[in-house]
Amino acid sequence: MPRTDHVADVVLRRLRGEFPELWKYEDIAAVAPAGLSEHVVAALDFLARSRDLTEVRTPPAAIEFACRLAEHGVPISELLRVYRIVHAGLLHELYAEAARVADSQELLSQTTVTLSALAFEYVDRTSGQAVAAYQGARDRWLQRRLLVINEAGTRIGTTLDIAVTAQELADVGTDHLADLATVDLLSSALEEEDLYPAPAPATLRRIAQAASAGCPDLACAAGRTHSYPEGSEPARVLANGQPLRLHVTADDVPAWLATSADHALALRAWGPYSLLLVPLWARGSPLGLAQFVRRRTADPFDDDEMLLAQEIVSRAAVNIDNARRYTQERSTALTLQRSLLPHRTPEESAVETASRYLPSGSRAGVGGDWFDVIPLSGARVALVVGDVIGRGIHAAATMGRLRTAVRTLADIDLPPDELLTHLDDVVIRSQREEQERADEISATCLYAVYDPVSRVCSLASAGHVAPAVVAPLTGDADGPTSRKVDFPELPVGPPLGLGGLPFETAQFELEHGSRLVLYTDGLVQSRTRDPDRTLALLHDVLAGSPTSLDETCDELLSALLPHRPTDDVALLVAQTRALDSGHVAAWDLPCDPAVVAKARAQASAQLATWGLEDLAFTTELVVSELVTNAIRYGEGPIQLRMVLQSTLTCEVSDASSTAPHLRRARVFDEGGRGLLLVAQLTERWGTRHNREGKVIWAEQLIPSPSAEAPSAPA
Repeated sequence: MPRTDHVADVVLRRLRGEFPELWKYEDIAAVAPAGLSEHVVAALDFLARSRDLTEVRTPPAAIEFACRLAEHGVPISELLRVYRIVHAGLLHELYAEAARVADSQELLSQTTVTLSALAFEYVDRTSGQAVAAYQGARDRWLQRRLLVINEAGTRIGTTLDIAVTAQELADVGTDHLADLATVDLLSSALEEEDLYPAPAPATLRRIAQAASAGCPDLACAAGRTHSYPEGSEPARVLANGQPLRLHVTADDVPAWLATSADHALALRAWGPYSLLLVPLWARGSPLGLAQFVRRRTADPFDDDEMLLAQEIVSRAAVNIDNARRYTQERSTALTLQRSLLPHRTPEESAVETASRYLPSGSRAGVGGDWFDVIPLSGARVALVVGDVIGRGIHAAATMGRLRTAVRTLADIDLPPDELLTHLDDVVIRSQREEQERADEISATCLYAVYDPVSRVCSLASAGHVAPAVVAPLTGDADGPTSRKVDFPELPVGPPLGLGGLPFETAQFELEHGSRLVLYTDGLVQSRTRDPDRTLALLHDVLAGSPTSLDETCDELLSALLPHRPTDDVALLVAQTRALDSGHVAAWDLPCDPAVVAKARAQASAQLATWGLEDLAFTTELVVSELVTNAIRYGEGPIQLRMVLQSTLTCEVSDASSTAPHLRRARVFDEGGRGLLLVAQLTERWGTRHNREGKVIWAEQLIPSPSAEAPSAPA
C-alpha cells in the first residue's frame, strides 16, 4: 500500500507507450493519472480486505476517464485494452512483491493463484461499470450529435440566397465545432460555369466567415478571391472530395494559409492549432471548401468530429447548390422577363404613361405579368396589361409569345373584344402544342384603346381585374386638392384558354387629364390581406396621388406592398390628353367623283392653316387616291378626316366592310396603282374596321421641327 504511487507511475508509463494517441487530448491526459492511481488503491484495498465483490465500485476518476474516451470517439476496444494493460501491470508488481516475501515455492504458487483470481474478479467488475459509463456517455454524445445535425438542418438553408446559406454554415461551425470557420466557393460555381472539372489552380471567393469571441482573424476579407497552389492540401481536398485534418505549429505555417507576410506573422503568433478542411460537394461536383480552425487551448479534431463536420457541410452544400441553381434560374427568367417587357414606354400624344414591374419575392420564381403601350392609327393608343398563370422561364416565355400576339393583332386595328377572341385562340393552340409536356397555359388580359379625339376609352377584359379611373384634380388654391376615383363595372370575360365564351367591349368617356390605372392582381390580392381594405387603400392613394406619374407608381407600390410581394406585379398608369378642334379637321363627302377635287382643296387649305404647306403636294395625292377608292368601291356616308399630332394622319371612312389590298399593277392595267402610290409616299398606311364600316388611313412625318405647326397639347 505505501508503494501505490510507484506502482501507478510504472503502469502510467506503460500506458503512454502503448497509447500515445490518447495523450493528444488534454482532458484525457489530465484525468488519466488520477484514474489510474484510484484504480491501484481500490484494487489493493479489495485484495487486502477481501471485500464482497458486490461492494466494488469503479473509482470516479476512472469513470470520467471512460466518459472522456467516449466523447472523443475512442473505440470501446481501446478502453478494454487499457484495462488489460493496467491489470497486467498491477499483477506484475504483485507477483514481484509476493516472490520477495514468500518463504516457500508452495506459498508463492498459492498466493499467485489467489491474487490472479481476485484481480480478474475485480477487473471484470470495474471494467463492466466503466463500459456502462462509456456507453452512456457515447449515447449522450450521439444524441448531442443528432441535435447538432438537426439544429444545423434548421439553421442552414432558411433562404435561397447563397451568401446567407454560407454564413449560416459558418455560424453553426463556430457554435459547435471550431473557433473560426470560413466558407469559400469556386468562382465557377458563382458564375454559372461548368462545375467539374475545376480549373487548376482553382479560383475561390470568400463568401462567409465567423469567429468566436477573442479569436484573431485568420481569414482574408469576405468577397476577396484567392487560389490554392496545385498540389496543396486544399487543392487535393477540392479534387478528391475527402476531408483532411492538419495540426499546424508556429514554425510550420502552410504557405497557402497565409495571404500576406503580416498574415503569416499573425498565424505564427497564434501558436499551434488544429485545422479541418471539408469540401463542399453536391450532386457529384465541387462547390468550394469549408475550413474549421481550433485555437491552441482546444483538443484537435477527432474522427467523430470530422464525421459531424462532413455531415453538416454536405447538407449545407446541397442547400448552397439549390440556392445557386435557384438564383441562376431566377436570374435567367428575370432577364428573359425584362427583355420581353418594353424598356421604356413610347411617347404618345394621346397619353402620358409611367410603369413599374416588380418580380415576385417568393421561392416560386418570376411570373408572367406584363404591360404594353401600343400606338394605333388615328392618334389612338392601346394600353395592355396581362398575367400568365405560372412561374419560371416557361411563364416568361409564354408571356413573350402573348405580348407579341397582342402587338400583331393590335397592328390590324381589331376592336378590344375581337382582339381578345383571337388571343384566346392563340392560347388554345399553344395548349394543344404543350399537351406532351403537360404544361397548362392560362392567362388573363385587359386591353384598352383610348381615342384622344373623341376621348372615348374602349376596353375588354379576359378574366383580368378592372382598372381604376382617376378624374383630374379638383379644388381651389386655398383648399386641398383631391381626385375622384372610380372602379368601373366592366363585363369580365373568361380567362384566356377556356374558349367558347364571348368577350364584351365597354366604353366610357374620359376627361382631359384623367388617369387610367391598370395593374395585375399581385398588387391588390394576397392571402394575408383583406381585399376590401386593399381596394380602399388603393382608392386613398390614387385620390391623393401627386402630379408626377412616376411618384404615383412609387406610392402605390410602397403603400400596397410594404414587404416583398408573393406574386409578380405589373403596373401601368396613363394620363389622358385630348386633341382639340384645332388639331382635327373633318368633312362629310357625297358619293360623287366630282367631290375629289374639292377634297384636295380642303386638305390643302387646312395644311396652310397648320403651316404645313410643304406637305400639300403629297397630301393632295393621298387624299385623292383614298377618296376616289371610297367613292368607287365603298358605300356612303364618306368622311375625310385629318389629324395633326407628331405625325399628319389622313383618314377616309365609309360604310363598306370591304378592305382594299395592295397589288402590283400590270403594264396595261388602268387601275391598281393608287394604294401602291400611297404606300410609297407615306410612312405607314392601313385599314381598320369598326361597327359602321372601315377606315383607310395614311400617316406622314412632319418634315422639319422648324415648321411652324401647332404642337399637341401637353
